[in-house]
Amino acid sequence: MNTAALPSVTELYIYYRVHDTDAAIERAHAMQHALAAHSGIRGRLLQRRDDPDTLMEIYTGITDVVAFEAALAAAVTACGLDTLIQPGAARHVERFTCV
Repeated sequence: MNTAALPSVTELYIYYRVHDTDAAIERAHAMQHALAAHSGIRGRLLQRRDDPDTLMEIYTGITDVVAFEAALAAAVTACGLDTLIQPGAARHVERFTCV
């Protein structure tokens, strides 16, 4: 099978620590709902089992990474999720491509 003709599909794994877990979960869910309405890509939100202040967002099936990441950044800012990141921490984005 010639895989060169297939579009590249990317998955994003984004993890970060928050200082108000309940508020961050609420805002992250709202952000993901709005992002799905805009992009068609539904994210998942996970909470680290041994550290409830660490959250992870997972997005799969992304074919236009540049456009999706721009929409994601705008959604994070619009819902105020970025204001709940722990001081000195950041959103860490890991990008994986299907092979």
